[in-house]
Amino acid sequence: MNQSYLGVDLVMAMDQECDDFRAYVMARGPALLRAAYQLTGHPADAEDLLQAALAKTYLAWDRIQDRAALDGYVRRAMVNINISWWRRRKLEEYPSEELPEAAVWDFTEYDQGHEFLEEALGRLPDRMRAAIVLRYYEDMTEPEIAQVLGISVGTVKSTVSRGMAKLRGDLDATPPSRTPASAAQP
Repeated sequence: MNQSYLGVDLVMAMDQECDDFRAYVMARGPALLRAAYQLTGHPADAEDLLQAALAKTYLAWDRIQDRAALDGYVRRAMVNINISWWRRRKLEEYPSEELPEAAVWDFTEYDQGHEFLEEALGRLPDRMRAAIVLRYYEDMTEPEIAQVLGISVGTVKSTVSRGMAKLRGDLDATPPSRTPASAAQP
């Protein structure tokens, strides 16, 4: 066999592989870049990650038999590279002898809002309250609520809608002022 003939064959095969790879990158590049962004959270890091993963994919291009699995191959490469980069990062937080003051969340506002919501729910008619509780507290679907309450799906939708409007109106209003029982008596 002639050596130059083999060289031409090899170059033609490599050109075909380059064209296939180029077509793949042009077709799937934007979707892969979005996946890289989800991994890194930063556009420039996502571009670097995708470029590194595509470089690894190009080196393995002739060994990848299942072309339908290319996206999975590139995504796996991105995950592995991102993990490697993450492990190599320098420690940015250093231990100290003094612990910072921990923020304490004030639950009183939450408790008052929760209490006010419970009162507003209590003022709703029974079926309306039941529909809202089943929908938003129990996370039931409208057909499930209809079956439990023995009403149609359309009635569930309108009941929940009217109930939510009523709750919004109650919650937008200023809560009634509360006076201690001892102060109310003369």
